[in-house]
Amino acid sequence: MLDILFEHMNKDYGAYKLRKDYNKRLKLALLITTVLAIFSVGGMWIGKAWAAYRDSHRLHMDEVNLSAIADKAPKPPVFIPPPRTVQPPRIHIEQFTAIKLVDQPHQDKQVHDMDDLSDAAIGKINQAGMAGPDVVNPPKSDNGSKVVASPQEDERTFTKVEVDAQFPGGDAAWIAYVTKAMNTHIDELQEEGKSGTVELQFIVDKDGVVSDVEALTMQGTKLAEIAVNALRRGPHWKPAQQNGRFVKAYRKQKVTFQIQEDQ
Repeated sequence: MLDILFEHMNKDYGAYKLRKDYNKRLKLALLITTVLAIFSVGGMWIGKAWAAYRDSHRLHMDEVNLSAIADKAPKPPVFIPPPRTVQPPRIHIEQFTAIKLVDQPHQDKQVHDMDDLSDAAIGKINQAGMAGPDVVNPPKSDNGSKVVASPQEDERTFTKVEVDAQFPGGDAAWIAYVTKAMNTHIDELQEEGKSGTVELQFIVDKDGVVSDVEALTMQGTKLAEIAVNALRRGPHWKPAQQNGRFVKAYRKQKVTFQIQEDQ
């Protein structure tokens, strides 16, 4: 249609070329416009996403309002009472000196009869006080202190004691407890297939609490693991005794396991 219209005309004139390339230019313009629109919308979306990401990772600091704090009143001094002193009872004492014959005896001193000394302590002075044959003079210290010190708690961990710590119920109860623990894990012990005796070392404190349990022999075996766990999860022991007092001490205990072979 364009060739018919420009027949017998100068086609080198610009109008022919403009009309002939119009569709190409229109498609190119639409394509460029579409691409620019896509880039514009995409840029806006990326910008909003980046702003949201930046705001979410930005360090927010709340405003801090400083206010004056009133000085607190000083704590009242702690009163420590002085050590309590114990006054020894005053004992009835009668002066008594062994009889000795001299040329000129002292006439100013009174000589008591034995009946007067039956309910009094014997001494070198006369002193009024408590009477009674069962009263004993308290001992005198060299420094003259009247403060009675309380006995100090012994916090040492003994390795040797007069009376060892005991499982509650004695050896029979210990054997029954260990046997029950072994029977609970009998499949694991038989699967490992190791018999023997594991020696356990642990500490029993003054309250009977068991701690620091370790296997001295057969370390790394299932028997040692089961014995250690059974001792840790067991009841409190009767603590060891030293000089009539409960003390914290080491204790060793053996656990033996023997696999019974099928006949």
